[in-house]
Amino acid sequence: MTCDIVIYHNPACGTSRNALAMIRNAGIEPHVIEYLKTPPSRAMLESLLARAGISPRDLLRDKGTPFTELGLDDPALSDAQLIDAMMDHPILINRPLVASPLGVKLCRPSEEVLDLIPTEQRGAFAKEDGEQVVDAAGKRAL
Repeated sequence: MTCDIVIYHNPACGTSRNALAMIRNAGIEPHVIEYLKTPPSRAMLESLLARAGISPRDLLRDKGTPFTELGLDDPALSDAQLIDAMMDHPILINRPLVASPLGVKLCRPSEEVLDLIPTEQRGAFAKEDGEQVVDAAGKRAL
């Protein structure tokens, strides 16, 4: 199925891999942007933040990044300064960030992506850790 879904993806991240697999489980091949290789422009990042309704601080990743070394936990830093840091160090952008006709979300946990997929899942889906997310009928597991 053709559907305009974009995932800002890091193939080394299990959460990102799970979100991508759920999109594909719905029969959709998204536009996959490996944002560490091809970071979004500042204007695109600002647009994604606005569409997601989150602040730059909400999108910052601290684990495995220079977050602490850069002093990004300082509450006095402005949104512009936080975006500057993400532009300089794309690893600071948390993932997966997914954009679809239904909205934009930081999909943590990965099953948040189900809210952005306009078609049903084609079958059961379990995350890499074995957690069942979608049942055999393609419905979200509770």
